[in-house]
Amino acid sequence: MGTISTAYVKTAASALFGVLVFLFWWLVYPHALSYQEQYQLFLLTNDYFVQRVMVTGGLADYLSEFLVQFYYLKWAGALVLAAIFVLLQWLTWQLMCQQNHHLSSCCYPLSFIPSVLLLWLMGDESVLLSYPVALLMVMAATWASQYWDWCRLSWPDLVVVPLLYVVAGPLVWMYVLLRVLRAPRRCWWIPVLMAVLHWSSTYILLQWPLKSIALGLNYYRIPLHYHVLQAILPLTVVAVTALVPCLPGGSLRTMKSASASIWGGGASAAVFILTFFAIHSGYDKEKYELLRQDALVREERWDEVISRADHYQVHNAFSCNCVNLALAKQRRLADGMFDYYQSGEDALLMPMMRDLTSNIPTAEAFWHLGMINSAYRYMHDLQESILNARKSGRFTKRMVECLMVNGQHALAAKHLALLQHTLFYRGWANEMCQLLYHDSKVDKHPLYGKKRKLRYKEDFLYSYDEIDKMLGLLFVNNTENTMALDYFMGELLLKGKVQELMQYMSWVQQYGGYQYMPRGYQDAMRCIQTQGADKASPYGQYVRKMMGGN
Repeated sequence: MGTISTAYVKTAASALFGVLVFLFWWLVYPHALSYQEQYQLFLLTNDYFVQRVMVTGGLADYLSEFLVQFYYLKWAGALVLAAIFVLLQWLTWQLMCQQNHHLSSCCYPLSFIPSVLLLWLMGDESVLLSYPVALLMVMAATWASQYWDWCRLSWPDLVVVPLLYVVAGPLVWMYVLLRVLRAPRRCWWIPVLMAVLHWSSTYILLQWPLKSIALGLNYYRIPLHYHVLQAILPLTVVAVTALVPCLPGGSLRTMKSASASIWGGGASAAVFILTFFAIHSGYDKEKYELLRQDALVREERWDEVISRADHYQVHNAFSCNCVNLALAKQRRLADGMFDYYQSGEDALLMPMMRDLTSNIPTAEAFWHLGMINSAYRYMHDLQESILNARKSGRFTKRMVECLMVNGQHALAAKHLALLQHTLFYRGWANEMCQLLYHDSKVDKHPLYGKKRKLRYKEDFLYSYDEIDKMLGLLFVNNTENTMALDYFMGELLLKGKVQELMQYMSWVQQYGGYQYMPRGYQDAMRCIQTQGADKASPYGQYVRKMMGGN
């Protein structure tokens, strides 16, 4: 009965851990799933499969991208991650039991340590799912190695090690260490084989730096950059599975009931403390608030963007772009723009930044304003800035919409052909194909037809310093574009162009559709008239901040 009850306790602990991980990703950090999903475009084609598996660790990378595509549905992504974390914990325990068949059940909490470290590691948004997938593949192979332990000199490893290196990458070193620790006399030659394989790969994969080959080509999104936990985690697995069972008190034969309780309680406390530090140190509050705002903008949940900013707003241009876009979509920009933090002249629309994230809210703002060419240019540059050279379903989808509005059907068809080979974008792509080469259908479309009316009538080049003029011209082209009017007046306020602001206030009265002069403009007018004497003026506070005052 004791054995049965212990098994139930273990199963319940693992199940509870899985539920907590699921809730963590589904309810607390769903925006992290959205972030990961938008930086890949998994294609269900043979060519895509071959392209991925042609490098070391390629199969792990391919499987991880297959799984990440389910992040499109937040609950499905959370379920995938919960399964990965529980499987890692279960394999850790199995490897511990292999090392010591009489392992005490009070050591069971220690099997959660690698999973907690993985939770910590995945707080770095650049860590790819291919890392834990490769880790599981290596651990599963180590667990299965018990079936050929009888073989003298462990000859099956002559096949397993190269194969594992090809499909999982350099994490196979963990397999090598565990095999040598388990049977040093029989497996002494495996590290030599692994060293030869690694040396050979440097001559085969000539286009990659040696550091990338050594630490994994597809474990981290940014080339030549790696998180320290990527090295600590596999060493921890080795320590927990190979060394902990050998400690005094780790065996049922030497464990007494009193010491078992102390051992189990101490192990549980260590896991809880490590979990606290993993969440506290691994998940930066400001960074993940920006990821949340980006996800909310993607889903056009404008009320939630504003409500979160009411309680906490990150003080940078990215956050300002998100909040101001939400205010504009709710027709609240003119009233409440300066009730929120404004970073400066880039608070509405940022200049081009050469990275994969910064310009997303600006690109979205361009789309909603009707600046279609700018939206396309920003989205294209964002996709090309993805450092591991992947495509983005989100960016490709927006690029297709811009091309359809501009009537560039041939180029749109090429992007749609890619989306038709995906799981979650296929339905949308098939619907868009019905509009290809039918401008009359695009004109009648409730969204794209409206964008065609809002966009510029002529093509031209402009510099970012003239963005206020471009917004004014956009409004002149279509005076029903009240969002362009709000952005135009907002840019004048941000740049402190007092004369232009006074000159174009008549536009607000004539075309703004307001029953009264917006509160934000009234405050700005009072601030200008009193030369900033009103200390309670939100606009006055912004001006003093820009001028270096308090």
